[in-house]
Amino acid sequence: MAQEKPIDLLQGTLDLLILKAVSLGPLHGYGVLLRIEQLSGEKLVIQQGSLYPALYRLEHQGAIASEWGESENNRKAKYYRLTRAGRELLNAETRKWNRMAGIIGGILHATPEEA
Repeated sequence: MAQEKPIDLLQGTLDLLILKAVSLGPLHGYGVLLRIEQLSGEKLVIQQGSLYPALYRLEHQGAIASEWGESENNRKAKYYRLTRAGRELLNAETRKWNRMAGIIGGILHATPEEA
């Protein structure tokens, strides 16, 4: 059986995934990308060109905070952590995502008799 190709993110989901990744512990930018890919079983591919603007946006909104530190390979790196406002946003967005997934799942399981 051929291995499935990684899929692109649905629009609007990157912020939610970043919040979840950072909620598991502080990470530098590239670490956020790697954690999301790892948690997805390498099924999601995150583009760096999308990641860094999203990190900036979330930091500007107060959902994450950053501080400079040293990465595993002794380079200066900005580490991100979830703020209290970010945890509240993560919880709210998770509820919305789960609700929407349930609605879409119900539609996709509809039969001709239900239409």
